[in-house]
Amino acid sequence: AEELDADWAQMRAEHAPADAALYKNLAFGMQGTGGSTAMANSYEQMRKAGAAARAMLVSAAAKDWGVPEAEITVAKGAIAHAGSGRSSSFGAFAAAAAKLPVPTDVKLKDPVQFTLIGTDVPKLDSAAKSSGTAQFTMDASRPGMLTCLIARPDRFGGKLKSVDDIAARKVPGVVDVRVIPQGVAVYAKGFYAASQGREALKVTWDDSAAETRSTDTLIAEFQILAATPGKAVTTKGDVGGVFAKVPGQIVEAEYVFPYLAHAPMEPLDCLIEANEDGAQVWAGSQMQTLDQTVTAQILGLRPEEVKITTLFAGGSFGRRATPVGDMVAAAAEAVKAIDRTAPVKVIWTREDDIRGGYYRPLYVHRMRASLDTAGDIAAWEHTIVGQSLIAGTPFEAMMMKDGIDPTTVEGADDLPYGLANMSVSVHTPKVGVPVLWWRSVGHTHTAYSTETFLDELLALGGKDPVAGRLALMGDTHPRHAGVLKAVAEMADWGGPVPEGRARGVAVHRSFNSYVAEIAEVSKGADGAPRVHKVWCAVDCGVAVNPNVIAAQMEGGIGFGLGHALYAAITLKDGRVAESNFDTYRSLRINEMPQVEVRIVKSAEPPTGVGEPGVPPIAPAVANAWAKLTGTRVRRLPFVNA
Repeated sequence: AEELDADWAQMRAEHAPADAALYKNLAFGMQGTGGSTAMANSYEQMRKAGAAARAMLVSAAAKDWGVPEAEITVAKGAIAHAGSGRSSSFGAFAAAAAKLPVPTDVKLKDPVQFTLIGTDVPKLDSAAKSSGTAQFTMDASRPGMLTCLIARPDRFGGKLKSVDDIAARKVPGVVDVRVIPQGVAVYAKGFYAASQGREALKVTWDDSAAETRSTDTLIAEFQILAATPGKAVTTKGDVGGVFAKVPGQIVEAEYVFPYLAHAPMEPLDCLIEANEDGAQVWAGSQMQTLDQTVTAQILGLRPEEVKITTLFAGGSFGRRATPVGDMVAAAAEAVKAIDRTAPVKVIWTREDDIRGGYYRPLYVHRMRASLDTAGDIAAWEHTIVGQSLIAGTPFEAMMMKDGIDPTTVEGADDLPYGLANMSVSVHTPKVGVPVLWWRSVGHTHTAYSTETFLDELLALGGKDPVAGRLALMGDTHPRHAGVLKAVAEMADWGGPVPEGRARGVAVHRSFNSYVAEIAEVSKGADGAPRVHKVWCAVDCGVAVNPNVIAAQMEGGIGFGLGHALYAAITLKDGRVAESNFDTYRSLRINEMPQVEVRIVKSAEPPTGVGEPGVPPIAPAVANAWAKLTGTRVRRLPFVNA
């Protein structure tokens, strides 16, 4: 719209069909969204497209009017020629412009010419989402559609041994029961009948190859690994020599981070209608290329014979971006099992998703530092233990580096602090629990361990948390320093704090965006932290839509805070204990803190904001809590600590 000089009221948006040749994400090499890449990938692409279209419209108008192109102006969706008094809408010349060659080299606007970029234009989807007219997969329906629920093993890696479906088939509305690779599929003329039919199944599972360990067992095994250095990721200076020789204090800490579910408000769902010639998929897909490929493989089709209608997703946070396309795979198998005789919508209940989904991995971190007699950090040692997110997936070949999963260590191996002696290593144990990227991925745990441990070291060294961080950054990390200074100014760091409250700070870069947050915390009636206010400063390059950036920071803070305070997936003999929001606790509306966001002005290319608001919130709260109570929380969630 900016480069077209369009009127914002003229703009519409629709989801692209599945076609990687036209719509691939340049960061992935396939069509999909994730990793906070959308803006970084699309900013220049869309501007060039708009500028090219504008040039073609101007050329078509100039030819029709018989005037030089240089004399034509475009503003707010109108093409005009002052000399002749002519003006027109884009539509009048669209057909003629479309026949012209697309310019290969177009001049983009100087940012000082922007009229839309950097302003709070209304989001195009807000009205539909507010009125209830926006279409989610749960809303999708087809004539003759069957609703399908799947009985899955209650342990990861379990296999079907036997099933008695006699009672299930007698449930009114149930039309069929079939065995598919994911479990036992119950087909019905509605959700209630499908759920009752599934409940009536008598299923025996074979757990001989299943994961049967409990969370406590896994943590104990991870702790043993964490006690020894793992595969080297980063090595600077002489860490071992400093620990052996430098007089001062050695500080050690161990952090435990639980499995976490994505728990989107709309659980997973997928609708597929298929025949021998092709298939149509309706889903809130994050990775259209993967979903298209998986569906084609299962149904014996060519990828181009699978059409995907991408609908709004009621939350995802990475859950709808599995490398194996589990959401569409289950629906494709369900359609295949009944010989494609009817459209099938597979629905996960929230219990299905929380108990049988993909999780943010369990991690154990072991930190060790040496403080010299002046209270300065002389050496820093960090060992991380956790499952790989990409091992055994299509992303392994392109992302794995020297046997190290970068998502495990991101945010720990590139600290902005001047640590002359530093080592980071990793252990990657194999566990039968399926894992997946979760909003802000590795930064969810590395930001917490590094920023709380650093805060502890600064306190032991008698240094202010903000000034101490800035001193360690020096002049080499101006964007980290910029957001940290901004948030300190916003919160009047060092000024008076209400009685019974304390403030903590954290700063972190993720997905090439820089975020610093200060949290004001008191002790709640339940003994857990009560977060009253969060100040947030973000540097994400050019701020395309400031209102969206602020909204993403607010949402990320709420998402990260709720999980840090309350959430954990725990295994009992390999079975997930949690099932819904009563046991997998989320942040409630009355617990959402006031959030103040400042966008640090930048001329750098725009970067993502969907995830970077998450990592700093938990360590900021933990650092405030330590100041308030003297207790360092090293095992999340806070309520369990």
